[in-house]
Amino acid sequence: MAEFFGNLGSYILGFFKQLIMSFADIRPSDILDIVIVAYIIYKAIGFFKETRAKILLKGLLFLFVFWLIAQWFDLISIRWLLVKFFDYAIVAVAIIFQPELRHALERVGHSGFTKFGAGGDSAVSRAEAECIDKVCKACASMQEQKIGALIAFERSTPLGEIIATGTEIDANVSEELVSNVFYPKSPLHDGGMVIRSRRIAAAGCILPLTANTGLNKSLGTRHRAAVGLSESSDAVVVVVSEETGIVSVCINGIISRNYNQISLREKLYAELIKTEDNRADIWQKVKTLFESVLPSKKKAPKTDEAKSEEESEEKS
Repeated sequence: MAEFFGNLGSYILGFFKQLIMSFADIRPSDILDIVIVAYIIYKAIGFFKETRAKILLKGLLFLFVFWLIAQWFDLISIRWLLVKFFDYAIVAVAIIFQPELRHALERVGHSGFTKFGAGGDSAVSRAEAECIDKVCKACASMQEQKIGALIAFERSTPLGEIIATGTEIDANVSEELVSNVFYPKSPLHDGGMVIRSRRIAAAGCILPLTANTGLNKSLGTRHRAAVGLSESSDAVVVVVSEETGIVSVCINGIISRNYNQISLREKLYAELIKTEDNRADIWQKVKTLFESVLPSKKKAPKTDEAKSEEESEEKS
């Protein structure tokens, strides 16, 4: 018994020594590498949870366990079939889940530093604010009258394909024009409106419907089209319900509801207006991150001779 505990103690001691030596060899670049890989895995798990891909993972896991059983009991035919299946599984997954994979790649390609408009100067910000104010006033008017509307603000993802499905307008945004486009007897009221660079690019556009089956059953085609466009792009989509008059906003496939003119303006300001202060905050965060990870260069302490030379120069 004493020999057993002695061996166990030496094993535990050796394990902790090895662990300490491993941590001693870690470089700042290794920490950065681990953080990036962990972030990628975290995003991948989130992607699988939000799509039908989680069902695929369960099926593949079941087949893998079945393959292990076939290996254990030496089931040659089943093992051969499973090996052939896994050889072509990647191609099959790419074909079956093409919409989900495209959506994931589009999310990766979205620039986190590009927003609605051409830049962050005060003149552009004022123009964007005026555009948003006019849209919010039109939405408030349509909300009172229960007129359905679907308005998409283009950001970094080009919406040229969506614009091509509608009628090109290329006009300045105004409360009256937005309201008239969605007037029930207007020929363009059934489609969506796309606003590009503070101008109405097109109206009557056909938007892609979402395949998300978890949405509220009370949401109609207009809301599903808004969610679908926000899933496949980084556009900010505003919806006014024709049945209830409720104003909703869709971003990255997530819909939030019950906005009024004031709260809608605040939401669009936060999402669409990019100021110099925002860019400075982002740059400061990135700079702080790299300074905390990368080794900093410390200045060597000054000698007494150098200090005396500096004091003499200041006196002179």
